Amino acid sequence: MRNAIASFLIVALILPFATMAQKKNIPDPLKLARGVRVKTVDEWESIRRPEIRELFSRHMYGYSPAPPELSYRILSHDRDALDGKAIRKQVRVFFAPDTSVWMDILIYLPARKTSPVPVFLGMNFYGNQAVWNDPAILITPNWVDQNEVLGVENNRATEASRGVRSSRWPIDRILERGYGVATIYYGDVDPDFDDGFMNGVHGLFDKGNRTESSWGSIAAWAWGLQRALDYLVTDSDVDASKVAVLGHSRLGKAALWAGATDERFAMVISNESGEGGAALTRNEKGESLEQITTTFPHWFCSVYKSFAGRVNDLPFDQHMLLALVAPRPVYVASAVEDLWADPEGEFLSAVYAEPVYKLYGHKGLGTRKMPDVGKPLHEGRIGYHLREGKHDLTAYDWEQFMNFADKHWRTGK
Repeated sequence: MRNAIASFLIVALILPFATMAQKKNIPDPLKLARGVRVKTVDEWESIRRPEIRELFSRHMYGYSPAPPELSYRILSHDRDALDGKAIRKQVRVFFAPDTSVWMDILIYLPARKTSPVPVFLGMNFYGNQAVWNDPAILITPNWVDQNEVLGVENNRATEASRGVRSSRWPIDRILERGYGVATIYYGDVDPDFDDGFMNGVHGLFDKGNRTESSWGSIAAWAWGLQRALDYLVTDSDVDASKVAVLGHSRLGKAALWAGATDERFAMVISNESGEGGAALTRNEKGESLEQITTTFPHWFCSVYKSFAGRVNDLPFDQHMLLALVAPRPVYVASAVEDLWADPEGEFLSAVYAEPVYKLYGHKGLGTRKMPDVGKPLHEGRIGYHLREGKHDLTAYDWEQFMNFADKHWRTGK
């Protein structure tokens, strides 16, 4: 059955590029607001890229506050963790002198490193203790959605939640490949429910002064990832020039926005981020703008929902979000059965972002046809794969991300 679904989708997804472009009215990422086309990298970096960032901030994700003066508390530091295979650190980051709002970063690094190591940084859904069955990991005391995972009672994680999402975080394999991993529970930064922006960092920084373009939860989670990077660049065990930001589903949306607005991230990875992430809104398959802003109004600024039913009026589309990452490597991953995230729309965003990479003299995706299932595209600075299966973050996905990182970080391409 799975192979039959895959075959059907592949046939449907390899429409001629020109036909798709005509149908979808795709905005040109290299055309300035005044109608003139960008011809140089300097014009892109000084004029067009700021224009696009402003469009996304004003109409979709909202404006985020400036970074505060952070303080850090090392909660634990074990250089002989996981039976000697890892260095484990747990760091609490405070966002303001008011210490009521904080986030914990869980870090694993290869134990036998001889120099600073590259790191994958991403948020998790259920608390740091859920990513690996390690009794030393602190259990988050913050709100957790009890309908989503085992080991949660009264919206608080229990001991039974340890390692329940380890399939999404293959720590041992990541260490074996020579990489480190850092993760944060996204609820530390902002609880994922519509609370009128009273809790988390919104409650800390907004003080009730919100506008229609104030930051939503996706922007808050992206901001939290950037604050985690603020710490990582101070850690002598981490190669701060090789930190990749990644995310799955809604956290893939956050990873894209974090990487698009913070050039310190050396690589940006979206796993099945769908509508509001990597998928073209104009493709109008899977989840729609109207559906996502109705079900999750707190994810975006309030302006975004005004485009429901009129997506062609958007002054941007998600290929322009990917283009903001240029010339750094960006990776988009889809799953063949994850129709809600719109694999076709995710692939097309990667296709339509390529002109900006070519402006820098780099190869982007390198093709206009959807690849076969299990045949990743790693030739250029835009990577993509379509795997079998459903909406999830799997060991296969991680292998492709690390292969892509090997190509760009260890061969210098």
